[in-house]
Amino acid sequence: MTRLGRGFSYTVQKDAVSPVSADVVFASSRFPRYRIGANNQIVEVKEDTDVGPTKEMVARETALLVEQQQRLSVRDLASKFEKGLAAATKLSDEARLKEAASLEKHVILKKLRDALEALRGRVAAKNKDDVVEAITIVESLTIQLTQREGELVQQKAEVKKLATFLKQASEDAKKLVDEERAFSRSEIENARAAVQRVEEALQEHERMSRALGKQDLDELMKEVQEARRIKMLHQPSRVMDMEHEVRALRIKLAEKSKHSLQLRKELAISKKSDENTPLYEMDGTEALGSCLLIYPCSDIAPNLSECTIQWYRSTSEGGKKELISGATKAAYAPEPFDVGRTLQADISTNDQTVTVTTSAPIDPAPGLGNYVEALVRRHDTEFSVVLIQMNGVDHPSESIHVLHIGKMRIKLCKGKTTISKEYYSNSMQICGMRGGGNASAQAVYWQAKTEVSFILAFESERERNAAMMLARRFAFDCNIMLGGPDDRCAAGIY
Repeated sequence: MTRLGRGFSYTVQKDAVSPVSADVVFASSRFPRYRIGANNQIVEVKEDTDVGPTKEMVARETALLVEQQQRLSVRDLASKFEKGLAAATKLSDEARLKEAASLEKHVILKKLRDALEALRGRVAAKNKDDVVEAITIVESLTIQLTQREGELVQQKAEVKKLATFLKQASEDAKKLVDEERAFSRSEIENARAAVQRVEEALQEHERMSRALGKQDLDELMKEVQEARRIKMLHQPSRVMDMEHEVRALRIKLAEKSKHSLQLRKELAISKKSDENTPLYEMDGTEALGSCLLIYPCSDIAPNLSECTIQWYRSTSEGGKKELISGATKAAYAPEPFDVGRTLQADISTNDQTVTVTTSAPIDPAPGLGNYVEALVRRHDTEFSVVLIQMNGVDHPSESIHVLHIGKMRIKLCKGKTTISKEYYSNSMQICGMRGGGNASAQAVYWQAKTEVSFILAFESERERNAAMMLARRFAFDCNIMLGGPDDRCAAGIY
């Protein structure tokens, strides 16, 4: 049995282990540390490396880029992709260094195993078991190192994919930046051109405004000078002279009409004086805007309250009489339908009927036609009225209402409240108030629709007749013949 001395072990190990080549480059300055884990497994004590944190940083940056893609600008997105690409390049370099270090470990383990195999044949049986255990540990380390190399290869492939993706994304981001930059430049140029055009238009408008303002100022100065001259001379204008003349002519015409009517009545009375004295006579101007009144002219004439009265209209040639529905009082105010026609009233008692007739057809109101033609040009005309009755019931308030007569409809309002608004239809009716009374010449009966009616009082006879003529004109344009109850509207629109 061979006896080993104290220096044998060192000598044998020195001779058995071949020296490490000088051209080998170690990634670390110390040998890896190992320990025996559960089930006698060799576990390597992992050293702190920057590969894991670097990979996690790249993953976090990528996730952050994906989340903020919608709210980052194109330039910021390109910067993020460039940072991610730099991190991926760094990770690839570290993986390459890790691969070189793994290759160095393989070389060291191979040399260590060869040294242990050489030592196993030279040691005694007691130390031989230790050598065999050391060889087993080295083989286990070799297997774990191979597995680690596989993981490193897989990580390297993933890093390459990520680097390729980030590189492509960075290039796309750069393209987007270039496109956005070109588009922005184009928009800036267009905006500059638009601003220049607006400035030119404003300058042109300012020049025109100055020219027009100077012209208007000159005209205004001329008008002021003319007004001052007229004021100094204390002379009325030509328009005022014409208005005074027209007013005087209207007064004279009304006086002549009354005088002519009086002469006609006196002539008729003188012709009938030899025959019989009439029981009733008609008083009033036989023209639109007046009110005709029947009165007894004989002591033997029955009281009108005990008689039945019915008004009719007929042509001047003595044509067929047309009954005026609702006109059953002693007073009647002619309306536009009566112009050019003769009015007559039948006063019936128990034993006889007396007929009273106008001496001539009803004359139109002076200037009313031109006034209505001027109103027709408007889209909507307002008349101030007082609501007398609503649906046959007297209205307690005498507040002012507004009647709107438009091209398509008639509307009655009180302030901002709409009482009635109806379009022209066959159920609508409008005519003068035929129930008698002192205000009948200024009142109108308006049936907006079935079971909805109003009696409205206007400011003057002229406004009342103009409102009826205007409404019938607009209704006629809508193919609606607007009239009163039981009126035959085919005779005309007025």
